[in-house]
Amino acid sequence: MTKLTAKDINSVKGRGFLHNRGTDTFSGRIVTKNGVMTVEQMLKVAECAEKYGAGRVCYTSRLCVEMPGIKFENIDAACAMVAEVGLSFGGTGAKVRPITACKGTTCVYGNTDTQGLALKLHEVFYEGWRNVALPHKFKISVGGCPNSCMKPSINDFGIEAHRVPVYDKDACRACKKCAVEEKCPMKAASLKEGVLEVDKGACSDCGVCTRSCPFGAVTAAEEPVYAIYVGGMWGKHTRMGTRLSRYYAGGELEKILEKTLLWYRKNGYAKERLGAAIDRVGVAQFEKDVEGDGLLEEKEAILAQEIRTR
Repeated sequence: MTKLTAKDINSVKGRGFLHNRGTDTFSGRIVTKNGVMTVEQMLKVAECAEKYGAGRVCYTSRLCVEMPGIKFENIDAACAMVAEVGLSFGGTGAKVRPITACKGTTCVYGNTDTQGLALKLHEVFYEGWRNVALPHKFKISVGGCPNSCMKPSINDFGIEAHRVPVYDKDACRACKKCAVEEKCPMKAASLKEGVLEVDKGACSDCGVCTRSCPFGAVTAAEEPVYAIYVGGMWGKHTRMGTRLSRYYAGGELEKILEKTLLWYRKNGYAKERLGAAIDRVGVAQFEKDVEGDGLLEEKEAILAQEIRTR
């Protein structure tokens, strides 16, 4: 092939192929949907890396597989090969990025099926919004508990699962050595005059204590609830995500995420991250907007408008 041109390099960037410095090859990013791959998929990725890449892969912070060493003329063939097992290259550009999830599905601290939730959000927002241009990249993360292993608070939209403890004082046996008090990582539970007291202001609703009392004095609410962080980002410009004022039920997550994306598209300037837009417009106004239904009523117009410029 003739020498790569800037046009060649830019033509595949949006498809998930980034130019390798000082070479005529590219690194291709394979999207894993929720950070999980089957054995069949891993074998196909290995085959593709051996045939079209440099024979090795690495992993990105978005839980994608990055395959270096792909020649420009082999990009289409590499795409076709991984598509045989339901995979695709992508994950770049000013749009919804690959959705990450912690191991809460199997972790002892997990309060929800994080990988299942991330997969659903992948289908609705990564796939469903694939062709929707945004002011800048938009990162979504699903965490299973306040340990925050997946760092939802530094994503544009971070979801964190909680289990609210339910305390039945009548079931408390006033044990001299209280398992709930011992297990609570926030020191919110303590024995006072032989009776367990829970400081709700200190409790993080992490759910750890709900599995500790042998007499069932402290149990978990039937369904998890979710804290949502918006506007988080890391790097040259850092901003911790703003935690919204209330918990959300599982059935509300898709709607609040959709409204957040619509708000961002309506209010954000080109190359402005969500957090910067929220700081400019105001947190109170953002919450008011996403708690109402006006954005959904304007959806068609918002999606049709051009990205704003300063």
